Amino acid sequence: MIRFPVIMGATASGKSSLALELSRRFQGEIISADSMQLYRELDKGTAKPTPEELAEIPHHLVNILNMTERSDVFSMVSRMEQAVEEIRERGKLPIVAGGTGLYLRALLYGMDDVPADQKLRKELDERFDSPEGHEALKLIMEKECPSDYSRWKDHPRKLIRAREVFLLCGKEMTILQKAWKERPPRTDAVSFLLVWDREELNRRIFLRCGEMLENGWIEETERLMSQGLFETPTAWQALGYSIIRDHLLGKVKRSDLCEKISIATRQFAKRQMTWFTGQHPEAVRIPMPCSTEQVISLITEKLH
Repeated sequence: MIRFPVIMGATASGKSSLALELSRRFQGEIISADSMQLYRELDKGTAKPTPEELAEIPHHLVNILNMTERSDVFSMVSRMEQAVEEIRERGKLPIVAGGTGLYLRALLYGMDDVPADQKLRKELDERFDSPEGHEALKLIMEKECPSDYSRWKDHPRKLIRAREVFLLCGKEMTILQKAWKERPPRTDAVSFLLVWDREELNRRIFLRCGEMLENGWIEETERLMSQGLFETPTAWQALGYSIIRDHLLGKVKRSDLCEKISIATRQFAKRQMTWFTGQHPEAVRIPMPCSTEQVISLITEKLH
């Protein structure tokens, strides 16, 4: 059985366009590993595939949730696993592409065995799944779980999950996950990491941000606000949307918008690459820019 590719990289690195081209050439179907493309209401700011691309190539884990619905790495990776099997049963090639590190790590190395409790999680969500709740949780975790706090203080849902684990078994999740890093990756997939020079990636981020703003990102954010959806945890975690909200509230000038979003995106991209480099030693590094033909030739060689 031919192995399937997993395309990873920072935001704006060209993952989606590469996945589309691979799908066209090898009768593939794309499985998104992007935690924000799950949501139907988030289009312009998530670099979601266009309606034409969605019609041309089957995509999985795109537009499957409303913003009022919650997601977690365990349920999403289970859906990814199911999609891989279903695509193979149809005689097609699964092509995974995205930048959500936990999804990719769990897909390739397996999910950890840390326990879960749905009732407790619901209680924690009700208490801490808001901007104010997150600040309160940080104070608790900094005192009781310093390692988890240090690792996930800027990731609200992950910090809630860490709190859940600590209450269930009395240990920090970072400690429990150490064994996770020692597992070998699955053998039926090959991961590829798109690596850009930082200055060139920053330029791509700025250009893409400008295009997204011109193509309706501001209007989309305004619509979310008018529908009351901006108060959901999903909205305030989605990259760039809170900055646009501040613009609509008169706190940020239109002329400063692209630069402010680009700065936040560059910081996010840096964290992504730090994660991929540390968590995926198995990934085949592809220096970018590189011609489409060269990249596809390399991927084809590694899959067989």
